[in-house]
Amino acid sequence: MDQSNEDGNLSQVQHVVLVLSGKGGVGKSTITTELALALRHAGKKVGILDVDLCGPSIPRMLNVGQTDVHQCDSGWVPVYTDAQKSLALMSIGFLLEDPDEAVVWRGPKKTAMIGQFVSDVAWGELDVLLVDTPPGTSDEHLAVLENLKKHRVDGAILVTTPQAVSTGDVRREITFCKKTGVRILGIIENMSGFVCPHCSECSNVFSKGGGEELAKLTGSVFLGSVPLDPLLSTSIEEGQDFIQSFPDSATFSAISSISETLLSSLQTA
Repeated sequence: MDQSNEDGNLSQVQHVVLVLSGKGGVGKSTITTELALALRHAGKKVGILDVDLCGPSIPRMLNVGQTDVHQCDSGWVPVYTDAQKSLALMSIGFLLEDPDEAVVWRGPKKTAMIGQFVSDVAWGELDVLLVDTPPGTSDEHLAVLENLKKHRVDGAILVTTPQAVSTGDVRREITFCKKTGVRILGIIENMSGFVCPHCSECSNVFSKGGGEELAKLTGSVFLGSVPLDPLLSTSIEEGQDFIQSFPDSATFSAISSISETLLSSLQTA
C-alpha cells in the first residue's frame, strides 16, 4: 500500500510522541511547549497536537490564543507561531468562541473530536509531532491511541513531579503504556527545585529525585530534571513572549539536554 495514502495527513511526520502524566498539575503542557521550543532551537520542524480538551493551555503559552483556524483541501491548517513555519499547533482552544467556555461533552463527542484532530490536520513536513494529552488514563487516551496507531506512535514521555503522590500516579501511567503496547521513551521530573531569579540558586521546594528513582524501579529511561523557572512563569502570566524568554531561562539547558536524548532515542525507535 502507498505510504502517503495509508498515513494521510501524518505521512510527512517523521516521529509521533505522546506526553503523558498520571495526574493534573505536574506541568505536562509546559513541558510539551518547552520541548517543542528546544527541538525547534535544534533546527527541527515541530508540531504540537493539544488534545487536552478540558484544559487547552498551550495556545496561551505560545501567545496565539485568539487565532482563527482555516481549512484547506487536506483539512484544518495548523496555527504557526513563526514566519518560518517551524512550530505548528492545533488545539481545541482555537475552536471555542469564548476562551472561558467549558467543554462539557460526553465521551463519544470527545472521541469523535480526537479522531478529527488526528486525521484532519494538514501538518505537512514535521520532524516531531508532540501530542499533549489530558491527565490520567481515560477514554481520551484510548481514543488518541486508537486513532494514532492507524499511523504510528514512536512512544511516550511521562511527566512527574518529585513527590511520592505524583510518582505513584505515574506508575499507573507506566502500566497503561505496557498494557496498550506504547514504548516508554523516558520520564521527566518537572518542578525539580526553584531557581531564584536574583542569585540563580536552585532550592528544592518539594522533594527531589522521585522521578529518577521511579525510572530505576520501573526500568525506564530517566530523561532529566526541569526546575521551576520564574522567568517563564512570569512570561505566561503577563502575556509576554514565552518563545523569546525561553532561551534565556534556567530551564533552557535542562530541556535542551532532554531534547537531544529524545532525538537520539527516536533514531533507534
